[in-house]
Amino acid sequence: MASRRTAKFGVAALAISAVVLAGCGSSSSSSASSGATAAAAGTTAASSTTSAAPAAAAVTIGTTTGKDGTYLTGSDGRVVYLWVADSGGKSACSGACAHAWPPVEGTPSAGSGVTSADLGTITRSDGSKQVTYKGHPLYYFIADKSAGDTKGQGSNSFGAKWWLVAPSGSAITAAPSKPSSVY
Repeated sequence: MASRRTAKFGVAALAISAVVLAGCGSSSSSSASSGATAAAAGTTAASSTTSAAPAAAAVTIGTTTGKDGTYLTGSDGRVVYLWVADSGGKSACSGACAHAWPPVEGTPSAGSGVTSADLGTITRSDGSKQVTYKGHPLYYFIADKSAGDTKGQGSNSFGAKWWLVAPSGSAITAAPSKPSSVY
């Protein structure tokens, strides 16, 4: 009886590992992406869908200046990123990717250093509204716990690079000056 339970557990663990690895897309050489993969591994790969999206909260997109220059932030001062894999103003990040790189959701307003005409939204596959800046869908990084954290800068997770966003709308592609631990 115990061997059957052990076998069932082993098969279930193998199946979960395969789903998580399939969602990751590629290997990475940065410590930030390894942490994102590890964070994603602790979640289920199933994504939730709803028939009606909840009302979108307001989110202010502003700027701050740090070691990588001046870049965009969300309402709480956390930095936001763009993902090179997104194209045509659409998000390609879902499932485990969206867990590690949560979309900036809500109704955007312009804070200091941001022009309101550059802000917009797209509708994600789950019906939620994701904030865009000059056409780029915006994301937070799960390992950035407070304002000023830029642990996702230059990460190569889920198959493409993640970069801070300059007020011009371009990616800040300078690598962090000093490698940092994800957690």
